[in-house]
Amino acid sequence: MTEPNSIDAAADEAVTLTSDLIRIDTTNTGDPDTLIGERAAAEYVAEQLTDAGYEITYVESGGADRHNVIVRLAGADPSRGALLIHGHLDVVPADPAEWSVHPFSGAVQDGYVWGRGAVDMKGMVGMTLALARHYKIHGIVPPRDIVFAFLADEEAGGKYGAQWLVENRPELFEGVTEAISEVGGFSITLKDDVRAYVIETAEKGIRWMKLRVRGTAGHGSMIHRDNAVTKLAEAVAKLGSHQFPLVLTDSVREFLAGVTEITGWDFPEDDLEGSVAKLGNISRMIGATLRDTANPTMLTAGYKSNVIPSVAEAAVDCRILPGRIEAFDRELDELLGPDIEKEWMELPPVETTFDGALVDAMTAAVLAEDPGARTLPYMLSGGTDAKSFQQLGIRNFGFAPLKLPADLDFSALFHGVDERVPVDALKFGTRVLDRFVRSS
Repeated sequence: MTEPNSIDAAADEAVTLTSDLIRIDTTNTGDPDTLIGERAAAEYVAEQLTDAGYEITYVESGGADRHNVIVRLAGADPSRGALLIHGHLDVVPADPAEWSVHPFSGAVQDGYVWGRGAVDMKGMVGMTLALARHYKIHGIVPPRDIVFAFLADEEAGGKYGAQWLVENRPELFEGVTEAISEVGGFSITLKDDVRAYVIETAEKGIRWMKLRVRGTAGHGSMIHRDNAVTKLAEAVAKLGSHQFPLVLTDSVREFLAGVTEITGWDFPEDDLEGSVAKLGNISRMIGATLRDTANPTMLTAGYKSNVIPSVAEAAVDCRILPGRIEAFDRELDELLGPDIEKEWMELPPVETTFDGALVDAMTAAVLAEDPGARTLPYMLSGGTDAKSFQQLGIRNFGFAPLKLPADLDFSALFHGVDERVPVDALKFGTRVLDRFVRSS
């Protein structure tokens, strides 16, 4: 029988909390008019923390429905830099017609917790919330202060979440020197059942770009040499088929060197993309960190089929390697020319080294629960709220530990159909996080 004050009880609670959070639809389309549920999720988290005995800071950052919840747990040595553990409560949209289960059911079946946000990132929020409650209820004092932050709006860049707090309430993170959050710490099975847990040490920069082309409006039946739609289509096709140069960053080099040490596989630079394919499902994530990318995602033009519009626009999702922003801009200008207007919302790259006491604590915590495993650094092709917190001088890592089945295509579950997380992985992750926090 599980003792109520044991970490195993907290691990069980993490599963329940994850399921409960998934059932709160927190879809974030980026359009405030279609916002759903962030407030309800924040109120749920606040209730759980208050019930455990915390005095919470509840921050409205953008109207009645954009809420953030922050608490600080005092550590044994207040002179040490504090650790921030942060997670976001919003999720991307999901179409129930495409799913095996309803995406907001939070169903616990077949050994998984199912639903939108299970891996991105209500699973980590559930583990974090369970751990925060466990420490407070049982009077457990960590070695240093821990700040737990449950945030809004990450899926739209954090304008009403992490970025807003950094710009308007930086005192909430006073003394924080290091942080952990999502998209790292999960296992990949490489060879002979050898698992490596990949810890995120870097992120590509994000530039959500709008291309705009102007032309001459007119009747669709006439001859037009200055058609904005035609010019935009040509620019989008050129950009979408362009291949940016291959660049090996330190994080990617260190990851590949670690894989070589474990497996003996070579990754020759003259066939790097081909050799990365040997990594299986995770090759999509690693392959996306070898080059800058610019993927057109949306087109907007016109209002009637027989009217040529004067303006046509396209949205492009650009992801840029650390140190490549100026070179990316030059290449973009050469590719598109001067007649294409560009606007963008930009979030910078993130990069740190894979060393130090915090990394040692992560590795030790993983190995205590999975002896014989390895930890490796890697670069995330996407982005997280770490992009905001680095502005406060905080060193950021992705460490949401999960021991995953070898045959689970985990990378496909991020923003994917039938998103789910193994129940045992959530329990494993809660135990690892407990070991990590107690030794960090």
